[in-house]
Amino acid sequence: MINEDEIIINDEDGNEKVLKILFTYENEERGKSYVFVYEEDHEDDVMAFIYDESTHELFEIEDDEEYQEVEEVFLAYSEDPKIEEIK
Repeated sequence: MINEDEIIINDEDGNEKVLKILFTYENEERGKSYVFVYEEDHEDDVMAFIYDESTHELFEIEDDEEYQEVEEVFLAYSEDPKIEEIK
């Protein structure tokens, strides 16, 4: 069963994987949403994707500037003690 905090992706071999959603954020200037996900058995291996809310599709982040921003957002998320308490 898939919960609202989970998303299904197909890996490179076509196998379905259920990923847990850690958090999402939106960059209004770019008009894009991002989602941070991880496999339940690998909580420390967080991946970020561009998330199309209308189609529920994930896209890889290919732009270096965009990827750097995503890393900064994740770092801020990871270092904020108030956020850590919410988890």
